[in-house]
Amino acid sequence: MAVIAPVDKTATDARRRQPRRSRRRPLVLNVVAVAAGIAVWGVVAALGWVENLPAPAAVAEKAGDMIADGTLVSDTLASLRRVLFGYALGVVVAVPVGFLMGWYPTVRALVEPYIQFFRTIPPLALIPLAVVLLGIGEVPKIAVIFLASFMACVLSSFQGVIDVDRTLINAARVLGASDRTIFAKVVVPASTPFILVGMRIGLGASWATVVAAELIGAQEGLGYRMQKASTWFEMDTIFVSLITIGILGLVMDRLLLLAERRLTGWQERR
Repeated sequence: MAVIAPVDKTATDARRRQPRRSRRRPLVLNVVAVAAGIAVWGVVAALGWVENLPAPAAVAEKAGDMIADGTLVSDTLASLRRVLFGYALGVVVAVPVGFLMGWYPTVRALVEPYIQFFRTIPPLALIPLAVVLLGIGEVPKIAVIFLASFMACVLSSFQGVIDVDRTLINAARVLGASDRTIFAKVVVPASTPFILVGMRIGLGASWATVVAAELIGAQEGLGYRMQKASTWFEMDTIFVSLITIGILGLVMDRLLLLAERRLTGWQERR
């Protein structure tokens, strides 16, 4: 007769609590780091170590004023709209191009010289050219954002395809899988982590590009607001715009990181 060992309920509960504690600790450390940063900022501003550095309270008051009169909301929506449109367009085009380059040597030979050529040219350097060729409307701004996100994502997609373990592909062929099945069931899942990393890099490049693009020929946007504020030495306005960009970028990056964890749950993580 089999003897069933008693279940240690205390040990089981302890194991269940460990993941919760491991998830809470980074969040607590994040809060502590932000609070420490604000405290250091306040001390530096109060002691006057950095000339014209506004105090956190002054920046918070200015943010409240800009929210009340609608300036911050309209500028944020304008910049966010440009980033989302240009970034999404860049990702949608870059992923198929990267897959084609990695899967078909002929496509790689035809496209890669152009990718490598334009990759060495900073998107910010193309802003004057885009304004001259496309005008001062929304099109040139979105075009340079598209280029910034496209270059980051196309290279990561391409690298993801060529780095797929050949053993997996050969094993699938031995089992009778067609090229279409291998591509859908082996190459795409194995390339997903590379694509998501490229998307995160492209997101940062998109925000950097939109701020620079709004310095030229824009009537609204966080970059435009900073450029206008710098003319009158309104440091608190500049800081409000900078912090808003940082918060938006952080939130979008966390969303991409969440998507990465859900789509690549099979990966081992530290």
